[in-house]
Amino acid sequence: MMPTIVTAIIGIVCILLGIQNMKGNINSLHSYHRKRVSEEDRLAFGKKVGLGTIIIGIGVIIFAVFTYIAEKAANEKLVIVGMGFMFIGLIIGSILSFGAMIKYNKGIF
Repeated sequence: MMPTIVTAIIGIVCILLGIQNMKGNINSLHSYHRKRVSEEDRLAFGKKVGLGTIIIGIGVIIFAVFTYIAEKAANEKLVIVGMGFMFIGLIIGSILSFGAMIKYNKGIF
């Protein structure tokens, strides 16, 4: 039960950070990104990175929900389904975020 709660909290934190990024507040990102994104591109960059972060957070929360249900129903297969949702969220969110980094920073590092 406790790992499920921690996992859900991590997902919520990702969503909250993504919302802040979408508002143009990119302070949660590495200083490299803050320095290399021009002021006029900050909002567009934040929206794309933030959306990616939110999608990752949603995937993590869905995983936590499926894990919780799996514990209650004693059905380990539900954990695998939850992992699938989490990995899909990680892939889509990462593609969006890294795509924005490449577009606005000309690289991810």
